[in-house]
Order: sequence, then C-alpha cells, then structure tokens
Amino acid sequence: MDLRSLRYFVETVRLNSFTQAAETLHVTQSTISKMVRQLEDEVGAPLLIRDGRKLTLTDTGAIVYARGQDLLATMAEMTLELRDTQALQRGSLTVGIPPMINLLFTPVLKAFRQRHPAIALTLREDTGQAIERQVAAGELEIGLTVLPADPLLALETEPIASYPIWAVAAHGTFPKTRSTLKLTALAKLPLVLLKDDFALTRSLRNAFRAADIEPAVVAQSGQWDWLVAMASAGMGVALLPQPFIHRLAIGHLDTLRLVEPELQWPVAHVWNGRYLSHAARAWLDVCHDVLGRRGA
Repeated sequence: MDLRSLRYFVETVRLNSFTQAAETLHVTQSTISKMVRQLEDEVGAPLLIRDGRKLTLTDTGAIVYARGQDLLATMAEMTLELRDTQALQRGSLTVGIPPMINLLFTPVLKAFRQRHPAIALTLREDTGQAIERQVAAGELEIGLTVLPADPLLALETEPIASYPIWAVAAHGTFPKTRSTLKLTALAKLPLVLLKDDFALTRSLRNAFRAADIEPAVVAQSGQWDWLVAMASAGMGVALLPQPFIHRLAIGHLDTLRLVEPELQWPVAHVWNGRYLSHAARAWLDVCHDVLGRRGA
C-alpha cells in the first residue's frame, strides 16, 4: 500500500475536505483526488461517498482510515527512533540536576564527553521537586531527584546511588564517645535544613512524621555550605548526605551518622514514561558505568 496515498486519504478524512487537505499538505486538490482514487483502486472498493462537499466513509473506508492512522503513527515513531540513533552523532540532551547532586556527577560528565563528543549536553539546575514537575510536564526528558518522587506525577524512576544521612553540629554538641545519633534525639535539638522545595528536605520531613517528631527548624537555606556554617556557629544541627561530610573540615565540627532508622539519600533518575531518546539512554549507560550503585 502506497504510504503517500494513505497519508493523503487520512488527512482528507480528518479534515473532511479535499480542499483543506490539499492546503495542509501543500499540494493541489487534483493531486489529493488522484491519490485517493489510486488508494481505492489498490483496495478494490470505494472508500468515500461524496455528496457535494460532504464526505462519508464507507465500511471499507472506515477500516482503512482507522488502520491507516495506526500505520502512519508507527512510521512516524520509526522515523523518530532512526533520527535518535543518528543523534548519537549529532544530537543534544538536557538533563535536569539539583545543585546538591551535581557534585557527584563530575566524573559522569567527563566520561560522557569522551564517549559522545558530538552530543551537545546541557545541565539545567533546579531543585529535585521542580525537576520532577518539569519532567512530568514534558519540559525535560530526563532529570535527577532524591527518592521518593512525588507519587502524583506518575514518573518512572531508576535509583543510581544511595548514601546515609549524617548530623553536623558545632564541636562539643555531642559526646566524644558517640559515632551515631538516633533519629528521636533530633526532637530535642534545633535544626537547620535546606529549603522545603529540596527533595532531601521532603524526605526528612517524611521521616519525622513517621517517627512522630515535630522538628524544631530554626533556619533554612538553599545552600548546603551555608547550613554547615550555621551549624558550625552553633545555631543548630544540619542534616547532610555522606558525600558532603567528606568535604568538611571535621576538626571544628561534630558529625554523627543517623540511625534507628538509618536515613538514606537515594539519588535517582526520573523520566515521564514516554519515549526515551537514544541520547538519554546513552546518558543512563554512562551513569551506570561510572556511578553504578555507589553508597548502596
């Protein structure tokens, strides 16, 4: 079956007009009529009943129209996939990444540039929850967040790494003999947290609710290093993932790992469950190779 004739037929039925179909497809009306007749000859039965300007599908025409839409959609998807395959040679990809998570991805960026130098990679920084919304709305193809993602957004998630949460406070806040801190102990301490639109804070608040704790939050910031500065000044206890603890000058700070329960900072990719481009899949492959399931 000639795909061009099928496309012209489907467009004519969709618009219910030979004239409008010709305008949409940028051909003459006689070309549209010729292609529809050619399709009818190929099928061996009339497809349209023409009554003046009104067009009515025959039984055969209804089948050809329904199946034709499916066939054309499949062909369009195949074309997209083929273009995406070629895009590994000359494509582009934008990845949403929270400012805290980006510190972990420097080796991933280096490896991706080396493997796919022709793909123009852009990082869009925002909070985890904002990235989830952008991915769900189709504004971003893929991004990173901290689990659990918002269940109302129906996102696909794939964990990439998980790290324990530590408490950070001014030197002398905790006994020297302690190496861990129970979650319930935080109920009696002032806290300095990241802002509520950070996925880490969402996860912490969920943990507080589950433990029936009403946290005493005295300050919030969008910068993790400012939280550390406030904790160092004795304003309160900061709660941060293990990779950030390793970046601190521990001498003037107390750092204890949270336990009972042990809270984790699970980093994951999110996408909207629709088609994932070859460039995005290439990004996932590099992440798996470089990060694996670190910290798990």
